[in-house]
Amino acid sequence: MDLTHTEEEEEFRAELRAWLAEVLPGLPARPSPDDWPGRRAYDAGWQRRLHDAGYAGLHWPVDAGGRGATPTQHLIFLEETERAGAPYVGANFVGLLHAGPTIAAEGTPAQRARWLPPVLRGDEVWCQGFSEPEAGSDLAALRTRAVRDGDDYVVTGSKIWTSHAEVADWCELLVRTDPTAPRHRGISWLALPMDAPGVTVRPLRTLAGSTEFAEVFLDEVRVPVANRVGEENDGWRVTMVTLSFERGTAFVGEVVACRRTLAALARTARANGRWDDPVLRRRLGRLSGEFGALWRLTQWNVAEAQRTGGVPGTGGSVFKLAYSHARQELYEAAAEVLGADSLALDEEWVLDRLSSLSYTIAAGTSQIQRNIVAERILGLPKGR
Repeated sequence: MDLTHTEEEEEFRAELRAWLAEVLPGLPARPSPDDWPGRRAYDAGWQRRLHDAGYAGLHWPVDAGGRGATPTQHLIFLEETERAGAPYVGANFVGLLHAGPTIAAEGTPAQRARWLPPVLRGDEVWCQGFSEPEAGSDLAALRTRAVRDGDDYVVTGSKIWTSHAEVADWCELLVRTDPTAPRHRGISWLALPMDAPGVTVRPLRTLAGSTEFAEVFLDEVRVPVANRVGEENDGWRVTMVTLSFERGTAFVGEVVACRRTLAALARTARANGRWDDPVLRRRLGRLSGEFGALWRLTQWNVAEAQRTGGVPGTGGSVFKLAYSHARQELYEAAAEVLGADSLALDEEWVLDRLSSLSYTIAAGTSQIQRNIVAERILGLPKGR
């Protein structure tokens, strides 16, 4: 693995830094976390700025509306925007990081022309309808049914943990189109219009008090067959493409943020006298090593994606598993460094610590990631 950057990549970094330095001071104030229409408008405004500057869908193929950048350039983009404190993709993340790349890879020309430009401009927001109340982490156990009726599917069922459903225009929806097929077959991937009759959204409040997730209830919702991405009953394979993007570079910016947080903790420990504790120093040092290794693993995954054509591989599961636990330990260490102040100094610390608890569940639980690593990387037999 070559960890050096080419002259072209360093020129790209300099160009991006200059643009960020020019545009970030002029951004409006961020809306309240509870103002979802305001958050959507803010995120859409940032996405439009990226689009107009040529940074939207940076790593998407040129024929899909992107810039055709290499995975390494995409990694540089994520690193530099996080370091500069630029807005995250926010409400646009499902469309930009999951649904959009999946449609670019698996969609028909008509589907790519219809859905990709609005995602890149920030005009349309997507949510993800994968998880179900009774399926837990076993995605193949989904029960939402789609019955073919002429040119439509009639969909009945429910989804849970649907990110940004209350402000979404579209949902990447997994449905069972053949209930008699084996579990991993008989599934199809549909694009569901969220304003269709029969769709009901009920927001869920998290431990941190936010409502970025929702339950979605589907009561005989008609979805055109033309909205199916991939062949009927081939949705599991299409979904693996989606999840490879989700676990590929989706957490890159957060690794950069965690390394910055760790440096801030070390400075705080020196200032408040906690640095004299050798156990704490070792803990922070080990975390520094872990996040450094995670960054190198990210570079390896990106190099592998670049070698194989741009779609992240199963190495993303190794990263996701290690990162989830490292992030939790980081905020446990933050509580140790800050003491009681970790609950009083700054609300952001509290929210970050509470948020860290979800990472061993979100984007595939740690148990699921261990199964993927065991079966697809180590070649171990499947558990019974």
